[in-house]
Amino acid sequence: MEAQQDPEPSDASETQPPPPAALPARRRGRTALLIAVAAVLGIVGGTTTGYAIQADRPPTPLPPLAQQGLGYPAKPLPAGEEAEPLSAEEDRQVRTDGDLRKLLIGRPAGAREIAPDWLDNGWVPLRSYAHYFDDGAYAYSSALGAEMRRVAGTAWQDGESQGSVILVQYHPSINAQGPAELATLPAVMLARTGDPGEPVKGTAKARSWVWEEAGGADGAPPFRAYASAYRGDVLIKINLWDTAPIAKKDIRTLIERQLERL
Repeated sequence: MEAQQDPEPSDASETQPPPPAALPARRRGRTALLIAVAAVLGIVGGTTTGYAIQADRPPTPLPPLAQQGLGYPAKPLPAGEEAEPLSAEEDRQVRTDGDLRKLLIGRPAGAREIAPDWLDNGWVPLRSYAHYFDDGAYAYSSALGAEMRRVAGTAWQDGESQGSVILVQYHPSINAQGPAELATLPAVMLARTGDPGEPVKGTAKARSWVWEEAGGADGAPPFRAYASAYRGDVLIKINLWDTAPIAKKDIRTLIERQLERL
């Protein structure tokens, strides 16, 4: 008897089960969105709870001032009473809010008052003040943006000597140019005169200069003196011209007198 032969194997593709159908793509973003929403709700809820807890607590008193005696009035007033306003002697702002021209020092003994073209009844118009600088156009635009309020001035002459005082007042502002101008003045004057200037007694940055300009500037007498200081909201500028050397005490006396007036 003939041995039976095994049947020939069929094609493998017919014997193996078909591959499973591709799974649908997982939707992305939904879980992340839920987590983000939960985080936001947690922050809002925590903040709200924190405010509620803080609102139920009694207010925390502020620590005492490091320097005592700064309050006004010194002691609390009874209900319904108000503190009296400070006098001009106690509040510098009261003095400078009035007629600024009245705070100008008087001319030296023996000198006569003059009225140069840059003065108009004791006031210095902005256009005239701008000509006070080498670059008048720049000074004009800078003054407009530097919270300048008004400028008062006076001028005098005694023989060949001349002098002037200018008070430049600024509105209270971080953009006020007075302190910045005073801070850069030593460098400007050092380049012009070779002298860093002499500090004015009782002030932090005020300085005075005495020097000679050969041939005079713009026809002015050759010997010059200048002093500048800043007090409250007012910038002080004092000029002296003469045909003879100027003593340092002359310009120093003037700036000290003007500071006392403010």
